[in-house]
Amino acid sequence: MFRKAAVPTVSNGSYLQGHANGKLSSMDSRQPAREGKVVLKKKVTLLRGISIIIGTIIGAGIFISPKGILKNTGSVGMSLTVWTVCGILSLFGALCYAELGTCIKKSGGHYTYILEAFGPLPAFVRVWVELLIIRPAATAVISLAFGRYILEPFFMQCEIPELAIKLITAVGITLVMVLNSTSVSWSARIQMFLTFCKLVAILIIIVPGVIQLIKGETQHFKNAFAGNDASILGLPLAFYSGMYAYSGWFYLNFVTEEVENPEKNIPLAICISMIIVTVGYVLTNVAYFTTISAGELLLSKAVAVTFAERLMGNFSLAVPVFVALSCFGSMNGGVFAVSRMFFVASREGHLPEILSMIHVRKHTPLPAVIVLHPLTMIMLFNGDLYSLLNFLSFARWLFIGLVVAGLIYLRYKRPDMHRPFKVPLFIPALFSFTCLFMVALSLYSDPVNTGIGFAITLTGIPAYYLFIVWDNKPKWFRKLLGK
Repeated sequence: MFRKAAVPTVSNGSYLQGHANGKLSSMDSRQPAREGKVVLKKKVTLLRGISIIIGTIIGAGIFISPKGILKNTGSVGMSLTVWTVCGILSLFGALCYAELGTCIKKSGGHYTYILEAFGPLPAFVRVWVELLIIRPAATAVISLAFGRYILEPFFMQCEIPELAIKLITAVGITLVMVLNSTSVSWSARIQMFLTFCKLVAILIIIVPGVIQLIKGETQHFKNAFAGNDASILGLPLAFYSGMYAYSGWFYLNFVTEEVENPEKNIPLAICISMIIVTVGYVLTNVAYFTTISAGELLLSKAVAVTFAERLMGNFSLAVPVFVALSCFGSMNGGVFAVSRMFFVASREGHLPEILSMIHVRKHTPLPAVIVLHPLTMIMLFNGDLYSLLNFLSFARWLFIGLVVAGLIYLRYKRPDMHRPFKVPLFIPALFSFTCLFMVALSLYSDPVNTGIGFAITLTGIPAYYLFIVWDNKPKWFRKLLGK
């Protein structure tokens, strides 16, 4: 059923083949793939690339709880400013990833770029934390939102049973895994459809909001910056909420080897997607404030539902369905992209060999997809999901900051590298500084949760020496690792 993946033929960077001792040797990436090898096919077009980015970024947050930013900024004007600034910063980060994706034409995203710039140890730590905790917890959280809102129309008059939410969530997770294991094309087509649904849902909010503005409903924007009692320590939390809402712009870089004409399509898809999302997010928040005051927004459990109930009457019943579809799109895009990180990490020798195998007929990295299923189910039924995400939210931005700092480092380390798309140096400098500053400020403002997350991340170091560097492993241990 499975055969080993071929050496990729698209990388201009050095192809790094992992070894048990943790040392990495280079191969000529321009060698043609040998006949008989099974590879991931280039099925991600420009439109599919845009749908992956938009469909993964727009999850439940913009519909359910923009109040995290408002709570930590203290005013309507400041919250809209943070939404805009986070969109611009995310665009800067996305442009940096566009440069990395066009000069290092390998899948894997964060992992691959850290590996190229800083070597195997930090790259292993990144994929270690992603596989064991971050991705299963993040998938379980967005899936729970899917389960809750898909059941909302059936439980309008009463509370939804938690067991029912978890059972329908488990079905949703399984469906996503099956879809991504079966067909790249169908996964991409469904992602495009769900992205269209998300954009329709945002327009359903924006258009009535614009009509409200035309009618003169601007009372909530008067003295927009008044009442700002948020402390400076609240700003990094506000930016965390904003950057988390925009997170997903990096997922196309996880599937670089499957993108048609990556030198052109990766930068185009990233720029188009980020402009659409930033404009959509800011206008959606403006629309909310045409109808809901800052105090009411902070008290609302689901802002989009409250907004729809006031302006749309019975049509508001459709909002939970759109939210559920939005969550399903984020689930699908996240699994599609992150499974490629595990596939590449296995190909480099940092994860069990079976995860780098491809289904002969379906041409999907099936083992790298289904490895997430049991881990996500454990998180869903047993884990304290929100605590785990709080512990490790800093880790995501720490490594993203490290990746963008690696772009600057590669400019000096490998100045002759072919760079079809190149950003001005101030963009990666500003973005990496912002990420690392937020991490440092979170250590100061929330030392307990951030410290626990830091400790969890550091467990990757002994794991690296145990699984990768240690040469004299017992035979049973080698078999367990697939070596």
